Amino acid sequence: MAETKAPASALPEGVYGEKRRTQRVRITMPVIVRGKNGEQPFEEEASTISMNANGCMVLLVMPVKRAQHVSIVNPKTAEELPCSVVYLGKKVDGKTEVGFEFSEPSPLFWRIAFPPEDWDPSERKLPTTHVQRPRR
Repeated sequence: MAETKAPASALPEGVYGEKRRTQRVRITMPVIVRGKNGEQPFEEEASTISMNANGCMVLLVMPVKRAQHVSIVNPKTAEELPCSVVYLGKKVDGKTEVGFEFSEPSPLFWRIAFPPEDWDPSERKLPTTHVQRPRR
């Protein structure tokens, strides 16, 4: 079943409508979010909740607005990419789920291998539990 997503302005918060372009990976990775709140610049260290070749979702303390332009920095490589806020989700412990979309797809930004598009998580090998039978 394909995940879907809508343009930031089309649907209320938390609702998706258009087909997702790349596989999402749920992984925690440190990032730095840089932007401006009005005229005041901000920089916040955060961690991803999930990511794909087109962006990521993080929990952010700093309030942001849909369509706001910011930059995401990969602190391990110091690479910085422009992106915009495309999703505002629920609040968790004073932080808001924020979805960011890169200006251009950038799968190499994360320095991880994404699963192929035809990958089906239900078909992956799961650890097997060996049951010991009683000796006779």
